[in-house]
Amino acid sequence: MHYRDRQIIVVARLKAKPLLAGQLIAALAFAALAWGQVWPVRRDGAGEMIRSLLFGDAVATALMIAAAFAFRTCWRLWRQRESYVFHDGVRLYRGSTLSWPLAAIRDVVTDRGALGLPTLRLVVDDDSEVTRALVPLPLLEGSPQAVRGGVLFAATGMRGVPGGVTVN
Repeated sequence: MHYRDRQIIVVARLKAKPLLAGQLIAALAFAALAWGQVWPVRRDGAGEMIRSLLFGDAVATALMIAAAFAFRTCWRLWRQRESYVFHDGVRLYRGSTLSWPLAAIRDVVTDRGALGLPTLRLVVDDDSEVTRALVPLPLLEGSPQAVRGGVLFAATGMRGVPGGVTVN
C-alpha cells in the first residue's frame, strides 16, 4: 500500500465485531424510532407519515438523527478498520481525517476519553497541554503496548537514533 507515493506502515487495526454491532444497534434504534413516529398516523397516507417523521415528536426526531449519526460513524470506522493508525515515515495518520508529524510526537499514554472509555492518546510537542485521542482501547485489535511501541519507534526513528539504542 502506498500513501501519497510513500509506503505506509500500519500500526493499529480496529476490531470488526464491535463496529458491526454498533451499526446494527444504531440501525435498529433508528427503525424503531421511525416506526414509533409513523405508527399512529399509518392510515392517513404517506404524506401524513412523512410529516409525522419530520415534524412529529421533536425528541424522537433528535434521537433518530443521533442514531443515524452513530450508524454513519460506525460504518466509517468499519471501512477504515484494516489501517486505522498508520504512518508513512513523515506523518502519523489516524483514519483519513487526522495526522501529526512524527517529529512532534513525544509519548503515547492511556487515559479516559470523552465518553469515559480508556483511550490511547498522543502527547504532541506543539505548546499545547491537550493530548490527542488516537484509538479507544475496546476497539483496538491487539495490545496497547504494541501500538504504543510502534508509534514511539516510528517517532524516534525520525529523530535519528532510536531511544533505546546507545552509541559508544
